[in-house]
Amino acid sequence: MAARIKKDDTVVVLAGKDKGRTGKVLKVLTEEQRVLVEGVNMAKRHTAPNVAHPQGGVIAKEAPLHISNVALRDPQTGKATRVGFKFVGEGAQRRKVRVAKGSGVQIDV
Repeated sequence: MAARIKKDDTVVVLAGKDKGRTGKVLKVLTEEQRVLVEGVNMAKRHTAPNVAHPQGGVIAKEAPLHISNVALRDPQTGKATRVGFKFVGEGAQRRKVRVAKGSGVQIDV
C-alpha cells in the first residue's frame, strides 16, 4: 500500500497534548505505525555523556506519535486533510500521485 504520510511532509496533530500544532515529519516508523514530528510530543531523556552531548544530562527530544493522530496539512488551505491517490500522465509517463481530499490539490509534484 502506498504511504499517505512521508518524510518531510507538513502535518497537523489531531489528538493528544499537542493537538492543533503543525510540524515537519522527521521519520516514519512503518513497522510501529508511528511518526516523529519536529518540535511536537517532546520528551525529556536522561543521557550519559557521549560524542554528540559531551556534558550528558537531561535532553529534550521528539517522541513518536501514532500515525492516526496526525493528518497531512493541505497545501492550499493550511488545514488538516485526508490523502487520496490519483493517476496522472499517459502511457509510460503514467504515475500514482497523492492528492489532498479537501481541496483536490496534487501533493506530489
